Amino acid sequence: MAKLRLLATLCVALGWLTGCGGASEPPAGLVYCSEGNPDSFNPQLTTSGTSIDASAKQLYNRLLRFDPQNDHLVPDLATDWQVSADGLEVRFTLRQNVQFHTTAQFQPSRPFNADDVVFSFQRVLDHDHPFHNIGGGRYPYFQSAGLTKQIRDVRRIDDRHVVFELNYASASFLSELATDFAIILSAEYAAQLQADLTPERLDLDPVGTGPFKLTGFQRHHFIRYQRHEQYWEGPVALERLVYDITPHSTSRLIKLIGGDCDVAALPQISELSVIQQQDDLAVDTRPGLNVAYWAFNTQKPPLDNPVVRRALSLAVDQRRILAAVYHNTAVASHGLLPPISWAYDPNNALPEYNPDKARRLLAQVGVEQLDMTIWAMPVGRIYNPNAIKTAELIQQDLAAIGVDSTIVSYDWTVFVDRLEYAEYDSVLIGWSADTYDPDNFFTPLLSCEALVFGSNRARWCNPEFDALMRQARQTSDPDARKALYGQLEQILRQELPLFPLAHASRTLGRQRVWQGPMLHTTGGIDFSAVAKEP
Repeated sequence: MAKLRLLATLCVALGWLTGCGGASEPPAGLVYCSEGNPDSFNPQLTTSGTSIDASAKQLYNRLLRFDPQNDHLVPDLATDWQVSADGLEVRFTLRQNVQFHTTAQFQPSRPFNADDVVFSFQRVLDHDHPFHNIGGGRYPYFQSAGLTKQIRDVRRIDDRHVVFELNYASASFLSELATDFAIILSAEYAAQLQADLTPERLDLDPVGTGPFKLTGFQRHHFIRYQRHEQYWEGPVALERLVYDITPHSTSRLIKLIGGDCDVAALPQISELSVIQQQDDLAVDTRPGLNVAYWAFNTQKPPLDNPVVRRALSLAVDQRRILAAVYHNTAVASHGLLPPISWAYDPNNALPEYNPDKARRLLAQVGVEQLDMTIWAMPVGRIYNPNAIKTAELIQQDLAAIGVDSTIVSYDWTVFVDRLEYAEYDSVLIGWSADTYDPDNFFTPLLSCEALVFGSNRARWCNPEFDALMRQARQTSDPDARKALYGQLEQILRQELPLFPLAHASRTLGRQRVWQGPMLHTTGGIDFSAVAKEP
C-alpha cells in the first residue's frame, strides 16, 4: 500500500512524465530502463557510454577481458597468448567453435576464426581498407590511445592463430585489447554487405559473438535483444532483454517502482533512499574507475592562458558540488586518477577553493571582463549524475569572481555530435576507464593524438606531456610507472587544461528478484550473468 501511495504521489507530482501506469503483468525477460539513444552499435566508432552500454558486452566479445572480481586479464575469444622477448610481437591462440549471430540479415557459414580478428583491426588501421571510411573513418578510442600508431600489422597464421606486430612495446597493450572498444566483427558478414552494396549496415545491424543479438531498435523508445542460443559459453539465463529508453531519472524511478522496468540506470543520488525503502527493490554499487571534469577549450583566448584556467579552477567549490550533486557519495578529485587506481598518489592536490586569489590572478593577466559558455551533458552519467546542476553551481561560483557564464545543453546525441566542432568555451563531461591501466586516464583525454580525434575535450597539446605519457606506457616496472604518472599529475596541476571534480561510484536500481553482477569496475553494463531468483 505504501508503494502505491508513493507511486501515485510521484505520478501526480510529475504528471507530464510517462510510465506511471505500472505493468499489468511481469514482462517476459528483463527490461532495463536506460538513459539515452546509442549513436552506434559498434563500439569501435564511439566513446559514448550510452552506446557502449547498449552494445559492447551484450553483442560482442574481445580477445581478452578483465575478470570482474579483480584486474586480471583472462581469456575471451583468445585462449592463450605469448609476448616476444622484445615486446614487439604478441601471438594469440583463438577459441574454437565460436558461432556468430544468425539474424534476419545474415546466416554464418563458419565459426569465428583468425580472418575475423584481422578484419576487425585492419578496418581501423588501414586507411585503404574498404570498410575504413564506412561510418566516417573515425575510431576515437583507438586513435586517441595511440593504438593506430602502435600496431604495425595484424597477421593471420592459420585459422586459430594471429600475430600482432607492434612498432613499440608498451605495458598497457594487452589491457587495451580487453576494452569494450576492441570488439571482434564478422569478416564474412562484412563481405556479404560489401557484395550487396550496403556496407554501412555493419554498424547498424550488428553481428557479433556475444550473449545477445539485436532484434529491434526504435530511436527514443526501445532496443530489443534476444538470447544467442549458440553462445560459446552456453546460452545465458535471459531469453529476452529490452532497453526502455527513458532519459529522465524520475521517470526511470517511477517505472522501477511500478514494475515497468526491472533495472534502472543511473538513479539520482537523492532517489537512492526512495529505492532502498521498497522491500522488493535494491541498489547495486561498485567503486568507480572514473573522473568527472570541467574542460577548458585551451584554443580559445583567454582560456589559452594557464593563469586564467587556474583562476577559474580556484573559483570552484568542489565540496559544494560533492554535497549538492553527489550527496557525498563521490570523492573529490586530487587529479585524474581515482583512489582505487594502483598509481594514485594521495599526496597530489589540486588548487584549493580560493575566490579571492582567483580574482587577483584575473587582474594580474588583465582579464577585466570574461563571458564564457559552460556546456553541460543533458543526461546523467556514471561520473556525473547531474551535469546541469553542476554547471549551475559553477556558474554561481564564477559570478562571485565577476565572470559571466551561460549554460548550454542539447539532446544527448546532438550534444555528442556538436562536441566534435569544439564550439564551447568549457564543457562538463567525464571519463569511465575501460582498463585498470592508469594510461587509460591520460592518453585518451590529453594526448595530442586525442586532440585530433576528438576525445581531448580541452583541445590541449603539450609535447612534454605527450613524451612523458609515452615513457610511462613503455616502462614495464610498476614503481617507475607510478612515479611517471605522479609527474604527469604535477604537470596537469600546473597547466590545468581541465579541472578534475569527482570520482563517483557506479550505481543502479533493480528489482530484488534479479540476481547476478551487472556492474563491473571497468566498461559497460553486462547482463550475461543475470538470472531471476526461483
